[in-house]
Formats: sequence, structure tokens, C-alpha cells
Amino acid sequence: MKASRFFISTLKEAPADAEVASHRLMMRAGMIKKLGTGIYTYMPMGLRVIRKVEAIVREEMNRAGAVELAMPVVQPAEIWQEAGRFQGYGPELLRIKDRHDRDFVIQPTSEEVVTDIARQEIRSYKQLPKNFYQIQTKFRDERRPRFGLMRGREFIMKDAYSFDRDLDGAKASYKIMSDAYRRAFDRFGLRYRAVAADSGAIGGDVSQEFQVIAATGEDAIVYCPDSDYAANMEKAEALAPAGPRPAAADALTKTPTPGKATCEDVAALLGVPLATTVKSLVLATEELDDAGNVRKVTVWLLLLRGDHDMNEIKVSKVPGLDQGFRFATVTEIEDHFGCKPGYLGPLNPRQPVKIVADREVAVMADWICGANEVDFHLTGVNWGRDLPEPDAVADLRNVVAGDASPDGRGLLAIERGIEVGHVFVLGTKYSKPMNATFLDEAGKPQFLEMGCYGIGITRLPAAAIEQNNDERGIIWPDAIAPFTVVVCPIGMDRSAEVKTAAEALYEQLLAAGVDVLLDDRGERPGAMFADWELIGVPHRVVISDRGLKEGQLEYQHRRDTAATKVPAAGIADFIAGRLAAA
Repeated sequence: MKASRFFISTLKEAPADAEVASHRLMMRAGMIKKLGTGIYTYMPMGLRVIRKVEAIVREEMNRAGAVELAMPVVQPAEIWQEAGRFQGYGPELLRIKDRHDRDFVIQPTSEEVVTDIARQEIRSYKQLPKNFYQIQTKFRDERRPRFGLMRGREFIMKDAYSFDRDLDGAKASYKIMSDAYRRAFDRFGLRYRAVAADSGAIGGDVSQEFQVIAATGEDAIVYCPDSDYAANMEKAEALAPAGPRPAAADALTKTPTPGKATCEDVAALLGVPLATTVKSLVLATEELDDAGNVRKVTVWLLLLRGDHDMNEIKVSKVPGLDQGFRFATVTEIEDHFGCKPGYLGPLNPRQPVKIVADREVAVMADWICGANEVDFHLTGVNWGRDLPEPDAVADLRNVVAGDASPDGRGLLAIERGIEVGHVFVLGTKYSKPMNATFLDEAGKPQFLEMGCYGIGITRLPAAAIEQNNDERGIIWPDAIAPFTVVVCPIGMDRSAEVKTAAEALYEQLLAAGVDVLLDDRGERPGAMFADWELIGVPHRVVISDRGLKEGQLEYQHRRDTAATKVPAAGIADFIAGRLAAA
């Protein structure tokens, strides 16, 4: 490609609404153009990156035995209703009507469509396993689209769906896809982690996220530097402390804490470690009658150490809270504890409440909590002596750096990541409600066991930029750069020697299969170099009259601080060596 025939449109300043590096740099480099809120046109430079991401994904999916198809973007509501997601998905699902007043959706995922295909086409165990995938446009009506392609409303995604005869087969398909993802992410040239994850709204039990490591990442990744353990914050287990609960040493005392409604303030007032305090969180569950009216409300008191934070995903797995919960109202709190929030505790509530203690709190002695009276806390609180043992003990909290790794091989560390891929074992979450069955060896119908595997095609370039940028612009890994090499001739329009050398090198690199661009626009050196540093092409060759007279060209990798002089006669071999080493 020659620059004069391509479309290059760079900006000196990013739009005011561009908040993160990837958004700013993709806009400045002319890779995307905003059409509407969360909706972007992929410009030629950006589309080249997206196509390279797609090619790697497609090659690895095909290598893993998946079969490509393309499912509709617009889908009839009936199949979403059949699977129970039409209403349950929430406002992120864009619902529309056609001219006949029939309901449709703009797909955010395609579990229903692919399950419909499977129930029509897969009839016998002899046809299993199968894995179908697509690379397709999706739409999710985000409440607050932001960060450019990181959280847009319209996006491109690769989603794959496996079908197996039993759970063991589904897990085997999951392993094949997980390995394929690792190969793809290795080829992208990005630093990433595969972490154990919660399956969320899509469902399933076995799940992994693929996170690109970046300081600006929205997700906290928990990992052990001394082992392969890694999980997202929702999934990472906080182990129960080792050893038995210490014996009580302090007397139960009602202590004045005027105006101190937080554990931090109470600990500071009393001059004690925050870890000796216990915070109270009040939840409520509702039991409905056949008409959908609330028949009974149960109030729950969750107890966590003062320096720990509640993990809602973990709480949602506690028996009794696993069918849904909400935070209790102020009226409910005052009715049950006789006190407003800030001074609550588990001792002597006015009305019965179910008490769930975090694993850490369950083995604490001589702790501090609210006295259920404004401006007072209790010190020296002990289980068994001062209050009954909790109704339940569970892992309720987010882990923190320095916690023991669940695999017993060291301490946990935390870094930030951007989710760009997710793999699930779905089981029969969709096949059962949609009656997707096959006949086993005995001729009996069995439900298909499914898996789901996604990669954010358009999110991945944004994540790559968040990980790879500097004050000059983007730094692309070779595999997904819009161009791998740019040839920058200085004064090509004025020097026949420079023009001849530049075109000869360009043709030589093309013949060698290198994705090369020749900048023949006649730009001044400063402007030309600034464009390619902003766009992030990883390898640059500069050709000038002075260099040609010395028999040398200048090579510079995007990460290099200075150019390297290379003999003109050996430049193609030199570049081949650099590309091979990348």
C-alpha cells in the first residue's frame, strides 16, 4: 500500500469526550469516527487492525475444529421468550417491532439462535461434538457508553457455541477452546492472564476470563506470583484463617463513640487496628405469593471485618440469598435494630434476623461492633459468650493483596485487567427450555450440553492500546498493527535517488510478504514521523539523500529511543530478522 492511495486522517488533539488512552489515540490516529453515542465507524486504518484480529481468531477457531456460520443480527423475540431471556435480560437488550407489530431484538449474544439450529440439525449422538462460531456485529444498549470501543453500544464479537452429549464432553470442548484462546492471545502479542471467573448473566458453572493487563483496566485480577492461580475479584476465594478461634480475653463493654458511624472512625477514636472492628450490612429477601405480592420479608445481617469489602457475587451464592436479595430499607433497619445505620450490630436486635458471618469474622475474638444505639459501640464482643454462633458462615468478601492463595502456594497479588475474552460451560441452561435434544445409543432423547466462548474483536485493539502506548502515540504488536513496516523517504518528490531506493525497498518487502506501507505523500520529516508514531506502526525505515551517499538507511522500532544505521544493501535481511524476533 502507498500512503497517497490510502486514507490517513490524524488529529493533533483528541475530542473532549475521549477519557482513556485508547479512545483518545484511536480518534487522533483516524482509526474510528464517532457517529452517535457508543457507535463508531471503523475507518480504514482501524479496520485493518480489526481484520488482523479477526484473522488470528478465525485461524485458531478453525484449527480447534469449530465451524463458522453467520447468525442474524435481528432476531425474533419468540426464541428469546422461549429461553426466558426476553424480559430477564434487562434494558441492555434492544427490543424493536416490525411493521406487523411483531417483537424482535438486536442481538447482544446468540445462544437462542444457535440452540434453535442445534435442535433442528443435531438428531443423533453420532453427530456430536459440534462447535459453531461466528464473527458478527452485536448491539448492547449500554446505560452509559464510554471509553470508545472499550464500552460501545455496537461492537464486533466472535462467539462460539459447543454441543456435547454429556458434561464430560462439554468440559473437553471447553478445554479445547481454552487452549485455542491461549494460542490466539499469544499470537496477539499482548500480556494477558486467563482467570477463573463467575459466569454472570449468561449462566454456567465452569468459566474463565481472558484479561489484557493494563493499569487502566476496569477489572481487578487476583493472582499468585508463585503459581498459576488467577481469578477475577468476583471469583477469588478468601480462605478461612488457619487455626482455632482465640479465647475471649476482654469483657463486653458498651463504649461511647459520639458521631463515629464508620469502622474507620471508630478504630481511630479507640486507637485500635481497623481489623478488630466488624461492619454490619443489612439485606432483605422477599417471599411472593401466587399473585406476585410480597408475602414475607426476611432481614439478614452480614458481618464483615471493618477493613474488608462485601463481594455481591459471593453473597448471591449463600443459601437463602441465592434467589435474589436487596439492601434493606431504613424503615426495615430501624424496625429490626431500633437504630439507624452506622451503629448496628448483631447483639440483641429488636426482631429476629438471620446472621451470616464472613469466614474471617467467624474466628475473631474480642471484636468491636455497633451497639444498636446511636453514638455507642460494643467492644470485647465474643461468639458463644455474648451472642450465639452465626446462622451461617461463608466467604463474603473481596480478597486483598497478601491473602493466602487458595492453592496454598504463596500470597495473592492484585493487578488491573481488561476483559477481552470469556469461556463458559453452559450445561443445559438453554437446551432444556428450548427442548434441544439428541438421541443417545439407546434411542432415548437427552438434552444437549452446551458451552459458550466469546472474544471482543473490536474491544481487543482498544485493550492493546491501553497496554501499549506512550506520549507519542500507539505502539502496536506486530501481529495486529495496521501496517508492520512503514518506509519513510525524505524528499522523495525532489530526489530521484531517494524515490528509486524507496520504491525498490517497498517492492522487495512486498515480495517477501511483509505488510508494508510506502509514505509517498511528500510530507516534511517531522510531520511524517509524528503521524507514524501516533498510528503506531512498529517498524520504520527512513531513506534520505545523505544516508544513501553513506550507503546506509535508518531503522527504528517504535519502542526504540534512537534510530539504527543499517547498510542499504542489507536492509531487507535486517528487517526480516527483526520481524522474526518480534
